Amino acid sequence: MLIYLHGFNSSPASHKAQVMKATMESRGQGHLYACPALPDTPHEAIRVIEAVVEENSAGRDPRTVTFIGSSLGGFYATYLAEKLGCRAVLINPAITPHIGLETYLGTQKNLHTGQLYELTHAHLDGWRALVVERIDPERYLLLLETGDEVLDWRVAARKYEGARTVIRDGGDHSLQSYAEHLERILAFAGLGVCR
Repeated sequence: MLIYLHGFNSSPASHKAQVMKATMESRGQGHLYACPALPDTPHEAIRVIEAVVEENSAGRDPRTVTFIGSSLGGFYATYLAEKLGCRAVLINPAITPHIGLETYLGTQKNLHTGQLYELTHAHLDGWRALVVERIDPERYLLLLETGDEVLDWRVAARKYEGARTVIRDGGDHSLQSYAEHLERILAFAGLGVCR
């Protein structure tokens, strides 16, 4: 099972989520893909993701799940990969959203749904509570671009040292090279062969 976790103020309608959905469907594996709409509050986002894991791994070991997390989704993917003992593909992941998103406190608008909400200190506290200090690098495939204008790729490279890592020069926070990594992602998840 492949579960895509979108980033801050994003949704299942994001480009990367839609590309992965189409890829899985074209391979006849659409039933093995999920991308939940994540609530803005950290606790609720984790609750929703865990419900999707339970629903889709009924009777199977949850360690058969692989998360794909982009930005804030990568932060959630890390928390859950360590908690559940499964794998995660991280795309320009957020490492400390409780620090990085502090400048965004106040009214926010979801880029896809247009939904408004207030980003508060309670959000920051929620993210702080989910920080995983020590990770097992064997669980991760890390995809970074050095041109990320939102997050410093070097921070993620240090945090996930020892993980399978691909770093592309240039690009941006959206991971412009995403299409190049689709087979690698599927192979890592045990759903395809890396060419």
